[in-house]
Amino acid sequence: MMIRRFFSLTVLLLLTLGVPAGAGQGSLRLDSLFQALHSTTDAAYAESVEEHIWDFWLDHPDPTMVRDMRAGVFSLNSDDYGSALRVFDAVVARDPSYAEGWNKRAATHYMLGDYRSAMLDLRHALSLEPRHFGALVELGLVYLALGDEKPALRAFDAALRINPHLDRVRAQADTIRFRAAGTDL
Repeated sequence: MMIRRFFSLTVLLLLTLGVPAGAGQGSLRLDSLFQALHSTTDAAYAESVEEHIWDFWLDHPDPTMVRDMRAGVFSLNSDDYGSALRVFDAVVARDPSYAEGWNKRAATHYMLGDYRSAMLDLRHALSLEPRHFGALVELGLVYLALGDEKPALRAFDAALRINPHLDRVRAQADTIRFRAAGTDL
């Protein structure tokens, strides 16, 4: 309980100190969030920390980029993949160092069934932010869509090492492990 309060206080302090977020992935704020995510056993707290990480990843110093990302996410969530792809193409062209732009474009390619492009974009996102558990999960899904379970499992396990609170990912990884061992759940 004391550790959770310490991390809660640390996260709150870092969030209120105004450490600038931007396209660059490395910062004390993000490092602290990952430490808190990995250390906590409280599911509700982990969910809150994960939301802050996603907010950080979506943030950008250029308000136009933030607006465009929100529009692209809206299009993606509305199954308007053509519009989403156009937005995310423009985002990564304007700032190739913005990992979340690559990740969202990969999600769009995945939804369109263009797994090769999704994989390339995910690898680029991960080169910019190796702790991007969302990109790792999506990479695992791409491998599953291609019928290649071994690298899917490696991607899922890598995501779980970063964010051990991904229960659905853990269940998917366990299913793959049981299938590989020749057992049913």
